[in-house]
Amino acid sequence: MDGTKRSNIKIGSHVNIVLKEDQRTGNLTEGYVEAILTKSPNHPHGIKVRLETGEVGRVKEVLEED
Repeated sequence: MDGTKRSNIKIGSHVNIVLKEDQRTGNLTEGYVEAILTKSPNHPHGIKVRLETGEVGRVKEVLEED
């Protein structure tokens, strides 16, 4: 699912994010959303979230729950 719409992301969602330091390389970090930091309903580069590990980045994709 698309990571640019806030409505697609919930607390506890399983997501792939790109960390600030990984924006050039595009390396993705997988984790679960602890907090949604972007207030607007959408953002062209992805909604900014904090993972349960404390890492902050922009959601590139919301992974489907099995």
